[in-house]
Amino acid sequence: MIELKNLTKRFDDFTAVDHLNLTINTGEFLGLLGPNGAGKTTTISMLSTVLLPTEGEICIDGIPLTRKASTQKRKLSVVTQEYSMRQDMTVEEVMEYQGRLYYLPKKEIRQKTEELLEFAGLLQFRKRTVRYLSGGMKRKLMICRSLMIEPEILLLDEPTAGMDALARRQMWNLLRKLNNENLTIILTTHFIDEAQALCDRVALVNEGKLDVIDTPGNLIRQLGAFAVDQTSEETLVSKYFQTKEEAILYLSEAEGEVSMRNTTLEDVFIDRVGRGLDAPKSRKKKTEKKKKFSLFQMRGR
Repeated sequence: MIELKNLTKRFDDFTAVDHLNLTINTGEFLGLLGPNGAGKTTTISMLSTVLLPTEGEICIDGIPLTRKASTQKRKLSVVTQEYSMRQDMTVEEVMEYQGRLYYLPKKEIRQKTEELLEFAGLLQFRKRTVRYLSGGMKRKLMICRSLMIEPEILLLDEPTAGMDALARRQMWNLLRKLNNENLTIILTTHFIDEAQALCDRVALVNEGKLDVIDTPGNLIRQLGAFAVDQTSEETLVSKYFQTKEEAILYLSEAEGEVSMRNTTLEDVFIDRVGRGLDAPKSRKKKTEKKKKFSLFQMRGR
């Protein structure tokens, strides 16, 4: 279990994380969501001890986490946003170097390298140098490298940034397999569909403070399972309803271009935080002046 107790980080007059209280259960897949500057990466940096808290503390299984607490630090491994591997090294050299950093026996390094690369679908590329790997393959290699010490907790800071849709899905499958092995995962992401698909719970943070934490399903149900999007001359506005019948009734009486769909976690984010990660809450869009009506086929939940 990980406990963040009044966790605070200040940089001069700026408070990046503001008395954050959060409990993460063993084996949980937790997503940290928030707009740019919300404090997500700063929180990950404190969890990895790269940054030290200004106030508060982090406890793992009841024991405070510090830079000197080697036993506690050994439970953690982190995958950063940036590629942090030498471009002239091969895949297996990257793995070997990681093992040697932690004084693992050569036999154990070879065994773990083969097991982890096979697990991630990279074994056939073991002789390829890093500079010739795709972005998705580099991300997978960074995760394999982080697993060399068999951590109990994996910290992922936007692990699918810059990936295409196929590579993202492959990464999702890898992360699901890892979590099924009872690995605790803490994920920051700018892809809200990623958090909805992967996370047991999501914590929405804004301006360094925790806004809400719950399962994606509960957060969506609290907002309303059905959304009606209404486009006027200048803006797109979404309204949410608990039942399909309520949504259809509103849709049939609404002006402008209207459509109905299932509510998503991104809707929750926009509603609670005030602005989306991929698009503003209101956006200009040219529409015909006459009323349009379209009822989209609802997807099963």
